[in-house]
Amino acid sequence: MASPPKKRTWPAWLELLRWQKPSGRLILLLPAGWSFWLEQPQPNALLLLLVMFGGLAVSGAGCIANDLWDRKIDAQVARTRSRPLARGALDTNFALSLLLICLAIALAVVLALPNRLLCLCLAVISLPLVLIYPSAKRWFGFPQLLLAFCWGFAVLIPWAAARGSLSGGWPLWGCWGATIFWTFGFDTVYALADRPDDQRLGVRSSALSLGSHVVPVVGFCYAATWLLLLGAGLAAGLGAGFIALALVAAVGFAREWLLLRRDEAMGSLQSGKHFQRQVLLGALLLFALIIGRY
Repeated sequence: MASPPKKRTWPAWLELLRWQKPSGRLILLLPAGWSFWLEQPQPNALLLLLVMFGGLAVSGAGCIANDLWDRKIDAQVARTRSRPLARGALDTNFALSLLLICLAIALAVVLALPNRLLCLCLAVISLPLVLIYPSAKRWFGFPQLLLAFCWGFAVLIPWAAARGSLSGGWPLWGCWGATIFWTFGFDTVYALADRPDDQRLGVRSSALSLGSHVVPVVGFCYAATWLLLLGAGLAAGLGAGFIALALVAAVGFAREWLLLRRDEAMGSLQSGKHFQRQVLLGALLLFALIIGRY
């Protein structure tokens, strides 16, 4: 006897934006927070709210673009077959309309930021990456690298809005590099769950391209993330509270890598839980930066 269909508690349009999964939204906003507290001790509250709102709009646009590109593939992958477009709960015209609304909101936020010309230039540069990334799995062996560079703009735009330039030396570029490595690492782990389906469908990912080197490379990415952000914090003059909490985060990253190595060897990997724990580690690093300022 077939099991009854799963009862859904979220509207399909909200699922399309992934707002029912806050971890994916927080993990984009965290590097923006790193950027703010590395740039100055007390970020402007209105600027923080604008960047958060714009980040949600851009994140929603990226999710919609991803589902539009992949609606046929998603229907054949266990993890994604219940997405709204894949299961036919929404049509493509609605999704395109919602995509345009998200992009319009993001543009309005950029135009409301201080130093809007520089912020607008950065947003225009980032847009092709945001929209092209969902197709990258068809032609590029490391699509997670493109996503990492998309995430990097979550550091650059807040910094540009607050300072009016991309000057700032190591605090800025260390934060940017940490974001690139962190995103590539956690998204590669997230892609591990899809390897059997991706191989069957001919879809590419860094989890497939790296083969047996996935775990060492992810470990290197997490180590680089920590070292770069530690260097950025020290260069920004953050105090002992930052160093203490950063050391706690280092233990957390090491634990995550050991768990990943064990689970990968045993074939019991739970990518979703790993992803959620990365959100907590990212939040811990943000808290370390805030404490270090005081």
